[in-house]
Amino acid sequence: MQTDARSARKLVRYAAEKLACAGVPEPRASAEVLLAELLDIRRGELSAREEPLTDEEAIVYWAWISRRLKREPVQRILGYSYFRNLWLELDEHTLVPRPETESVVDVVLKILNSRDRACRVLELGTGSGAIAISIAQEHPYCDVYATDSSEGALRVARRNAARAGTKVRFYRVDLAFGLSPLLGSIEGLVSNPPYVRSVDIPKLGPEVRGWDPHAALDGGPDGLDFYRRIFEEVPPLLAKGADVVLEVGDGQAEAVLELGRRAGYEPLGAYADLTGRTRTVRLCWA
Repeated sequence: MQTDARSARKLVRYAAEKLACAGVPEPRASAEVLLAELLDIRRGELSAREEPLTDEEAIVYWAWISRRLKREPVQRILGYSYFRNLWLELDEHTLVPRPETESVVDVVLKILNSRDRACRVLELGTGSGAIAISIAQEHPYCDVYATDSSEGALRVARRNAARAGTKVRFYRVDLAFGLSPLLGSIEGLVSNPPYVRSVDIPKLGPEVRGWDPHAALDGGPDGLDFYRRIFEEVPPLLAKGADVVLEVGDGQAEAVLELGRRAGYEPLGAYADLTGRTRTVRLCWA
């Protein structure tokens, strides 16, 4: 390969053209992010980089582009993702954290910051640990707990918590079952449960349906199975007046709030993410 053909600008342009021809979404972004991460520089610095890639760097880059052409997500190719202030390891057991889920953490932190005392927060279905670790990092006066049914996911979450220097207690349980040490003590409960209707999973983009764990996506026939379970199973864990903050899919907010109301919770509202979509609902255990 000629030296000038290994310049960052030319490689990105050529890679983006190949990705676009294959129908890969946001081809330029994929090409730039992969190269910037490979070179350990900021994405905006690529255009000013004069020195060519080494042969070894070029080989790795084109191997990554080949994987992206098969619709493997950028985060899966890299093996990590960014979420708020965190660098999070990922593997086949964990969902790729979505930027919109950061708004769920914002709601929880706003609630916690309105209190002048420590409290106990529990996340159900933690996956990579993104939500629980963010809360522990940004509100260190709270005791944070997290559950998952996948030991593989919990191994990743534990490593992510240790890397972030946070203390989160992890439990391998089926949602909220078997948490006797926490009975009646949880003042804040948060979850991003599976909420995709089973029939809609084959319609998801290849980056999601082909790579994210099926169990982290499938919310049952109407997408609401896990909300029903949460509302039914968590009351023994909750302190009086506990806040319940849940991520929801498009068009699900009213249905989830109504399910909670019927189960004895007081609906307190819904919140939009940065794109303006309703992403989070809040209820109170009355």
